[in-house]
Amino acid sequence: MTDVWSFPSSFFWGTATSAYQIEGAWNEDGKGESIWDRFSHAPGRILDGSTGDVACDHYHRWQRDLDLMQELDVNAYRFSVAWSRVLPQGRGKINEPGLDFYDRLVDGLLSRGITPFVTLYHWDLPQALQEEGGWTNRRIAEDYVNYAEVVSRRLGDRVKHWITHNEPWVAAFLGHAMGIHAPGIQDFQQALAATHHLLLSHGWAVPVIRQHSPRAEVGITLNLHDVVPASPSYADANMARQIDGYFNRMFLDPIFGRHYPADMLVFFARQHDARMDMVQEGDLQAISAHIDFLGVNYYTRQVARDAAAADNLPPTINTAESEFTEMGWEVHPHSLHRLLNRLHFDYQPRQIYITENGAAFTDTITPDGRIHDERRLAYIKAHLQAAHAAIACGVPLAGYFVWSFMDNFEWSYGYSKRFGLYYVDFEDQKRLPKDSALWYRQVIAAGSVSPD
Repeated sequence: MTDVWSFPSSFFWGTATSAYQIEGAWNEDGKGESIWDRFSHAPGRILDGSTGDVACDHYHRWQRDLDLMQELDVNAYRFSVAWSRVLPQGRGKINEPGLDFYDRLVDGLLSRGITPFVTLYHWDLPQALQEEGGWTNRRIAEDYVNYAEVVSRRLGDRVKHWITHNEPWVAAFLGHAMGIHAPGIQDFQQALAATHHLLLSHGWAVPVIRQHSPRAEVGITLNLHDVVPASPSYADANMARQIDGYFNRMFLDPIFGRHYPADMLVFFARQHDARMDMVQEGDLQAISAHIDFLGVNYYTRQVARDAAAADNLPPTINTAESEFTEMGWEVHPHSLHRLLNRLHFDYQPRQIYITENGAAFTDTITPDGRIHDERRLAYIKAHLQAAHAAIACGVPLAGYFVWSFMDNFEWSYGYSKRFGLYYVDFEDQKRLPKDSALWYRQVIAAGSVSPD
């Protein structure tokens, strides 16, 4: 057996962030209010009562942050653009200082030998558009395409990797069905409308981005799960299919030209009295616009158990001995291997990028000034091993991005969860590399990971 598993020489080794989670400067230089500005300022919405007003102050400290990325030796960085920093009202007049910020950021990355991967939408919709219904209003898809045109026209000569949306499931369902993310709505019908308009805006934007960014790769990032039944029973198998439809097939199927899954349309109608009656002629064809890659955000698997079924069998999958992260997510790297193979053989995307993978654990600075985050390091290593195994099976995996570059504002959890390779002291904004960062740098330099 070889001592190392090598990745392709063209492999992208990266890390990732999003605008609202790190930038701060929430109302500076002409930036408009976003739905996360409004949501985080509302009492009781965020676990620790914090906001993203300052976050990691990346808006002012971006040059030093890029220096740290260069020291980490990554050759790719995935970041998002804040729509309301570029178009404060969501449409209309461009805020040049906001667009200039991303201009400088892209140039700074390229000068350091780091390839920018730009996510156009990572959940921070301009509040002005939310006042008109946000993602539940069909007009938002047109506004998004206009926004995509503005950004790709400015950056498209240098940015050659574009992600239209990050995790539309989260924006649609956590934001509109469960209400635990902005804009804080609890209505399944609105969640389905948001789902469709998010996907429609993606499909309409793909050719526009290509027009302004010749020879670019354009894709979308989904949060996906390997779903397994807890037992061989029919009830658990049926529950697994339902969960898979909810998280995975509702987005994968239309993107890859299979329309919305019929079983899920029946489920939403029966269980939530919610219907996809907003779909118009030509929409599904637009949503299935050819993409150059599929971005996969993977953190954990889903074990499906229909506890209410009278004829259920005893579970054969027992997670009692499993390790869990601070998010309560089971650590199960083999499911990443299974998921990547399923995507390759069932949907056949031309390329796949793991656009997020990482773990939240409690970090402690030791007296020697170090952060020995062995559990995070082990998590990343095991998932890189799973990724390599998928490549060996023929999966066209072209890159891996650790979530996250640094500790940041973790949405409804505020600053209570840390995912970063770099520790951030949110009082003085100092960054400190964790052991996982030092290890990841060695892996990147070697282009390989050990198999044990």
